[in-house]
Amino acid sequence: MPITARWPGVVAVLLLWAGAAPAQRLTPDPAQERLAPRQRIELADGWRFRRGDPPGQPALLYDLRPAVRESADGRVADARPEAAEAAAVQGEAVVLKPWVLPSANAFIREPSRRHVRPPGDPGGDLPCVQPGFDDSDWQPVTLPHDWAIAGPFLPTGPYGGMGRLQTWGPVWYRRALDIPAADRGRSIFLDIDGAMAYATVWLNGQLVGGWPYGYTSFRLDLTRYVKPGGANQLAIRLDNPPESARWYPGAGLYRQVWLVKTDPVHVGHWGTQVRTPQVSARSATVALDVTVENAGAGPAQLRVSTEIFALDEQGAPQGRAVARLTQGLAVAAGGQGVAAGRVRIDRPRLWGPRPQQQPHRYVAVTQLSRGGRVIDRVETRFGIRTLRLDADAGLLVNGQPLRLQGVNNHHDLGALGAAFNLRAAERQLEILQAMGVNAVRLAHNPPAPGLLELTDRMGVLVIDEIFDAWERRKTPLDFHLVFADWHEPDLRAMLRRDRNHPSVLMWSIGNEVGEQYTGEAGAAVARALQAIVREEDPTRPTTTAMNYAKPDMPLPAEVDVIGLNYQGEGIRQDAEFEGTDRIRTPPQYPLFRARFPTKPLFSSETASAFSSRGVYLFPVTPASSSITRDGRGGDSATRQVSGYELYAVDFGASPDKVFAALDRHPFVAGEFVWSGFDYLGEPTPYYASRSSYAGIVDLAGFPKDRYWLYQSRWRPDLPMAHLLPHWTWPERVGQVTPVHAFTSGDEAELFVNGRSQGRRKKGRFDYRLRWDDVVYEPGELRLVTWRDGRPWATASVATAGAAAGFVLAADRDEIAADGRDLSFVTLRVVDAEGRTVPRADARIRFSLDGPGALVATDNGDATDFEPFPSSTRQAFGGLALAIVRGSAGAAGTLTLRAEADGLAPAELRLQTRPRR
Repeated sequence: MPITARWPGVVAVLLLWAGAAPAQRLTPDPAQERLAPRQRIELADGWRFRRGDPPGQPALLYDLRPAVRESADGRVADARPEAAEAAAVQGEAVVLKPWVLPSANAFIREPSRRHVRPPGDPGGDLPCVQPGFDDSDWQPVTLPHDWAIAGPFLPTGPYGGMGRLQTWGPVWYRRALDIPAADRGRSIFLDIDGAMAYATVWLNGQLVGGWPYGYTSFRLDLTRYVKPGGANQLAIRLDNPPESARWYPGAGLYRQVWLVKTDPVHVGHWGTQVRTPQVSARSATVALDVTVENAGAGPAQLRVSTEIFALDEQGAPQGRAVARLTQGLAVAAGGQGVAAGRVRIDRPRLWGPRPQQQPHRYVAVTQLSRGGRVIDRVETRFGIRTLRLDADAGLLVNGQPLRLQGVNNHHDLGALGAAFNLRAAERQLEILQAMGVNAVRLAHNPPAPGLLELTDRMGVLVIDEIFDAWERRKTPLDFHLVFADWHEPDLRAMLRRDRNHPSVLMWSIGNEVGEQYTGEAGAAVARALQAIVREEDPTRPTTTAMNYAKPDMPLPAEVDVIGLNYQGEGIRQDAEFEGTDRIRTPPQYPLFRARFPTKPLFSSETASAFSSRGVYLFPVTPASSSITRDGRGGDSATRQVSGYELYAVDFGASPDKVFAALDRHPFVAGEFVWSGFDYLGEPTPYYASRSSYAGIVDLAGFPKDRYWLYQSRWRPDLPMAHLLPHWTWPERVGQVTPVHAFTSGDEAELFVNGRSQGRRKKGRFDYRLRWDDVVYEPGELRLVTWRDGRPWATASVATAGAAAGFVLAADRDEIAADGRDLSFVTLRVVDAEGRTVPRADARIRFSLDGPGALVATDNGDATDFEPFPSSTRQAFGGLALAIVRGSAGAAGTLTLRAEADGLAPAELRLQTRPRR
């Protein structure tokens, strides 16, 4: 049966204000903030930062950790996870775990399992947590802050898996808090969107609490520790372990941090939930639950009122309220109460993914009143949509069939690291949408809240994923160390924070977990996680990404939707893997279909193809898919992989092979390609490099040739054609140089200097057109394509001359002067005729004049160890990137200049303006 038959209802979104542009706010302006019943103040500035513990203080640990005997760097990416190891005694360490565990209590359902805080304040006597400590020699920083991204890179040693950047070791952040005397009697909270990792927080020398998992957003109650009208000193210690991830995890307070002030009687944290159980073109029923907490000394009799407004594309409310709801609620002292009600919205504007549909949204403005006085006010953004996942029809959104054209993305933002930036994340989504992406799987952890605000606004479906590991480990110090204590709080926190985003399609409870191998014991873990999801959000299905579990094993039966990593098209079916101990799996789509005929099925990871942008190696395989080896698309001396887009990791496949497998099995709901963007770390097959090779788009945001192959499939009505390779090969005159074409047309003719190389037509299960016997000569390649016999699109590539200068082009030439907005400037090395020189590697010197900063540079080369903040960058494949930021409150003109020895310089002017 379809998923919606088992879990009826359509999910809408709620989002307590999470820091989008001021134009999108419905809250009072800053001048009125002190009068507001609820204040949410971003703590971005005024921080001091230090790497390492101050000298002379004892070691602080969340808990004892296993000893790391040898590095796992370079392990085969689908290696079998291992059992956990016992912790090792680590000297005279102070263990903080008993004082941190109570921070999870609000997310533990069974009262008997909640934690009691021991007496005392470990670390409270340290000088650096005291208000009077002199931190003038600590580094001033602004949040979000990823301290590891500046480098330097670690050129040797077992560090490739985590991006060759040191992310481990204790660090401290300090900041003074302004708590005026007028706040006496209010509830005061600290909200942290993400801290990597093992966060512990002190206020005024008292240990408040913390949270181990670096990807979870969490709240700490500061009320009992604050001194209204006096000095308040916040100190946060992080202790990210080595060997804690298979990719670059980032480091520091890398997401936003907030100070929240409320009345003792207030809407709880993530305390509103919106559902739309009935939706039609004529009307929608909106069900709203508001959880109210009473931290006061006496009972509270309340009036809970909500007005719902439509939002425009910029997120601003339009016109009058479209619905209103008012209820009474009594809440006992120290207790909670839920105001549950329903209203109808006539002729609802539905949320749906672009481009087929539009992501319309609403906002519910809820007020708590007591004795006629408003004591709290929250805003809940949401969307109205219907969702159905069906074993035969696949995905239907608002009744419209939709193939999942998805990618997997890690959380880093390339040269900016893990520090979340709204514009950088928006740029990634814009690039992916232009390719035809309609969905993103968040691999393998909860995202920054701002990312889901973007996917809601931009109309991108999301698979929200919680864990990469359960009880069995993939790296020695990964999440398995705290799974037993923290899986429930972490999962419930993600679900409550994200459950109302219309972009969230389903919940993934794990990725390639080791419990695939443990039979019924592993299935029991999945059952426990599944039960938590059902309690928090019964409206969406669950999945888990399986690269090993087969249809007859216990684990697949526990989730609602079958998610397969690489198994659909088959894993390591080449004869050379026969007899090895690696995972070898024949194509699994038919077998899972036969075992679970009523369960929807999709590919949670496909391809994991490799390439280096602009690099082409010879000979070219005649096959449609090949593993990567020296002489077979790879070059271990240069650590580059051929851009013919035919090569993949051993357990993966080319896009062509994946497309054919999907087309042969139309019941599969779609795919999520590994990966949308290159990411820091996991640089298979060359662990001496800094970043991955699997992205459709490189680390700098420059599309690889594969981008146009996916665009030709995912945007079939877009007239497009793309040729590869480039045509500047002075050393290959007279040699065979294969030419391939990607087009949404079905037929094409290739010309070399006006001479036809033949007309080709796509056959069944053909996704590219190949001319493998073309002999190179300087000049021009030209491609003419047809669709159904009619002219469709053309493309051409010409031989470039010597490098002569640069062309600079910004993705936006006007940005906000707010200290956050960014312009991404592409530099092309060009010849005298303005053609890109595809193999140019000039060393570029960037400089910036005006009220702004050159934040970072990049080139997309996985082997480049120049630190990202450097103003110099070697061009790679004729391109380089400069990232520019305007200074806060200082509008004006920025002038970016690029120079290199022997080449004509170039300048580009950008404007920064106050944010409207």
